[in-house]
Amino acid sequence: MNIRLKVLIACLTVGLAGVNAWAIDSDAGTSASAFLKIDAGSPRAQALGNAFVSIADGPEALFWNPAGAASATTRELQFSYLDYLQGYKARTLAYLQPIGKTIIGVTVNYMDMDGFDFRDDTGAPNPEVGTPVQNFVGSLSIARGFFDQKLQIGGTAKYISEKLDSDHYNNVGFDVGAKLRLVNWLGLGGALVNIGDKEEMPRGLRLGADLNTRYFTISGEYMKYRDDKARYGVGLEIHIPEDLLQVARFDLRVGYYTRENTGINEQDSWVGDLGLAETSKVSFGFGIYSSELFGYGASIDYAVTPFGALGTSQQIALAIEF
Repeated sequence: MNIRLKVLIACLTVGLAGVNAWAIDSDAGTSASAFLKIDAGSPRAQALGNAFVSIADGPEALFWNPAGAASATTRELQFSYLDYLQGYKARTLAYLQPIGKTIIGVTVNYMDMDGFDFRDDTGAPNPEVGTPVQNFVGSLSIARGFFDQKLQIGGTAKYISEKLDSDHYNNVGFDVGAKLRLVNWLGLGGALVNIGDKEEMPRGLRLGADLNTRYFTISGEYMKYRDDKARYGVGLEIHIPEDLLQVARFDLRVGYYTRENTGINEQDSWVGDLGLAETSKVSFGFGIYSSELFGYGASIDYAVTPFGALGTSQQIALAIEF
């Protein structure tokens, strides 16, 4: 495989390009399928600094904590598009189907990269090598709530296909998760993700809690992948209820995540105007939800994260309840 491609993929998936070597965990790069750590399929999680495990719900929960899907009361369909870094993109589709008190979820996630500058052994351009990255994940989830939804549990089985240049890997992994609502304003959540051969996927643990009211939610999360050091995220979501706006509910989100900074962003002037040109730790976004759009529930969510010299990651999702 092209060595430069290997290095770039590893850097993009953990957001560490351009940082000092001692900032990287000693196990970095020891798991395959590192793309599973990218927050595709969940603009809300991205906007909240990845502090999502205890508040995950709807189709987005299938990508973060499958237990959160248990809150669904109708069929839900969501499509999301992630424009990540250096031409890396992801398209996801998620569907929830209630069957009595049990929720079945299905997802597909396709990722690829374009515009990669291939070179041969002499350093000459080699543009005829095709698409260097093509990754796919298909999953089937099941979730259920107990004790009037105070306890939710869920599990996911997923098929993973990873193509990096001339190398192709297929694998099967699992996620399991739970959410506990102790009181109306306090929740806990946890998930074990990418369970399987530790050499073939980045097994991870997510633990989190949230404080919520009618007008705001504060969430926090601890995340540890086997090939990375422990990371922490915190998010704030401001809610403007639908009954106040008389049109839709509006959520404003901001988050902080302890990833390494990746140089100075000189490409996007608006990032500099916000004072975020030198950080990769801050993210933000919004969500709009209407319960009566032509008789259906519908939502749109958007998130953006500046990644310093690597560029800016943006994600949008559209969902409908029917």
